[in-house]
Amino acid sequence: MTTPRLRVVRGPSLDDPVTTLAGVSDVYEERLERIGVRTLRDLLLFFPRRYEDFSSITPIAFLRPGVKTTVRGRIYDIGARQTKYKRGLTEALLGDDSGTTLRVVWFNQPWIAKSLQKGDEIFVAGEADLNGGLVMKNPDHEKVSLRPQHAARLVPIYRETEGLTSKWLRSKIQSLLRYADEIEEFLPGELLQRRGFLSRAEAVRQAHFPGSAQALERARERLAFEEMFVLQLAAQLAKRARKALTAQPVPFDEPTARGFVKALPFQLTNAQRVAAWQILQDIARPQPMNRLLEGDVGSGKTVVAAMTMHHVARAGFQSVLLAPTEVLARQHADVIQSLLGPFQIDVGLLVGSTPATARKPMLASLADGDLPVLIGTHALIEEGVQFKDLALTVVDEQHRFGVGQRLAVRQKSERTPHFLSMTATPIPRTLGLTLFGDLDISILGEMPPGRQPVKTRMVPPEKRADAYNFIRKQVNAGRQVFVICPLIQESDKLGVRSATQELEKLQRDVFPELAPRIALLHGRLKSAEKEAVMAGFQRGDVAILVSTSVVEVGIDIPNATVMMIEGADRFGLAQLHQFRGRVGRGTEESWCFLFTDAEDPQSLKRLQAVVTNQSGFDLAEIDLELRGWGDLAGYRQHGKDFKMASLLDAVLISDAQSEAVRLLDRDPALDGEPALRRQLSAYRQVFALD
Repeated sequence: MTTPRLRVVRGPSLDDPVTTLAGVSDVYEERLERIGVRTLRDLLLFFPRRYEDFSSITPIAFLRPGVKTTVRGRIYDIGARQTKYKRGLTEALLGDDSGTTLRVVWFNQPWIAKSLQKGDEIFVAGEADLNGGLVMKNPDHEKVSLRPQHAARLVPIYRETEGLTSKWLRSKIQSLLRYADEIEEFLPGELLQRRGFLSRAEAVRQAHFPGSAQALERARERLAFEEMFVLQLAAQLAKRARKALTAQPVPFDEPTARGFVKALPFQLTNAQRVAAWQILQDIARPQPMNRLLEGDVGSGKTVVAAMTMHHVARAGFQSVLLAPTEVLARQHADVIQSLLGPFQIDVGLLVGSTPATARKPMLASLADGDLPVLIGTHALIEEGVQFKDLALTVVDEQHRFGVGQRLAVRQKSERTPHFLSMTATPIPRTLGLTLFGDLDISILGEMPPGRQPVKTRMVPPEKRADAYNFIRKQVNAGRQVFVICPLIQESDKLGVRSATQELEKLQRDVFPELAPRIALLHGRLKSAEKEAVMAGFQRGDVAILVSTSVVEVGIDIPNATVMMIEGADRFGLAQLHQFRGRVGRGTEESWCFLFTDAEDPQSLKRLQAVVTNQSGFDLAEIDLELRGWGDLAGYRQHGKDFKMASLLDAVLISDAQSEAVRLLDRDPALDGEPALRRQLSAYRQVFALD
């Protein structure tokens, strides 16, 4: 089947609100908002997540139970009634030229009996079964027409929300497709012709209502390529712009590097040595470094950063490290001070709770160049924080900061500083190359000696008491425990344990003898309250810390040996791995318990992956495959999920990258591609590539 070419109709602007479309009330506007659809353009580009193949039309006489198909028949009889259980029931009897009849029933849809009548020819799409004769229950249906929406074709199925069905979306989107030619084509004409791509308008039409499986594949190919191409173009432009900037070279000095390594109380891993070498070579150049230091939990990224800061300070320049939380900033400051202190290199700490009496002299010392290293939170971005000669900016967990925040800390110096981004969130290589295409990547793929693997177990409801007994024994032996909950307050709707609810239960019912040593930590606490709780946990006064995901990053308690995660199915694999990394940091055997009431195979498969995999990189690949890149521990906040492109498609990424390079070599400023420039501007903001 081919989709008839629609006449070009000039209508409303695609930037108009969805309420411009007939039949979209304020109620539906609110429902569409929940799936990210606000304008006509959003709706037109809201692509199906899958398709049901109802393209074959089967005569009633040849129907087989359990097989999805479409039947074309004439209504012999139709009526509505109530069952003895007070359920609304609409029944129709269909016949066709095969000489057999089919009974069709719809539950709780009385309006169907009013919209159809005896003699109407209709399509019904679904599965038949044998229940006192051939019957089809709750099928999609529509009157026979030249352009069916719900049957006799590949039927699009959309992401739904309460009160918003695929059938409703199909009808609205089909009425909107008459304006598809108003979608701007932005791929270069030469590229379109050379690769044989569909036009953008035709690809959108075929993505929603494909004329055939082949037409759908061509539409997907075109739309996936355009997404990846624009993203690769943005990354290549960022990389070229960086090469045009100048930075303060920090000359490589081998005795300085050797002196730092020799003073360490432990041996660097080979991965740390390689990463440090790459970074020190980068900062010796007059172009600004832009490198991502990616390492699993506990792989030793902070030591590599400290070695770089040591080199920068010895050359007479300044470094700054930006951390996402005050707890993590203080921890970084303690570690880096211990590593740089023996070399008489001062380390300052500036956070929101730093008193004015300490802040003022610190800022003066910074502006004079007397303070070589500053560590802090978003407080570093405020006015009044100025460096005399900033040569290195380090950002920990870059994806937790907005684009503006990252730019602000880079602009604390007249010259462009070298930039090092650190993340403990393992990023699959394809994602790293795509999302961070303008970054060079160093990977710490091995753990320092002495780190033990954490034994991980899934705990079903009937085993909860056994887990509590194990935890009691650990606490009685002098160990400490994390308990993670997905929420702060109880949620009946989600049906998962909250942190406050868990605290009360543990203190009252499970460990009453430990009640004074059980504390609560969550993001709504004031900084001083968080600091007090963490200080108590670090001293050992607190034996069991009940927390939300605020402990996901960085907190280092070597005496903690148990990580207990409530509602584990509510978290991504990368997050679960981050939680697990909070234990196993000392010499004692450590455990991670994944509590779940989930029964669906997909959730259990994901949790089993955590049980059997100790590598964060392996888990990141699995998470990417199962859930998509936007769920990888926070990246959704800086980008939208691709609609068609897959980050597992290495060929697509490579093709898009080579075409981006080819175009920029020919037209570096894209002067000949104004439409592409407009599209690129939007993508650069969405994907945080500026």
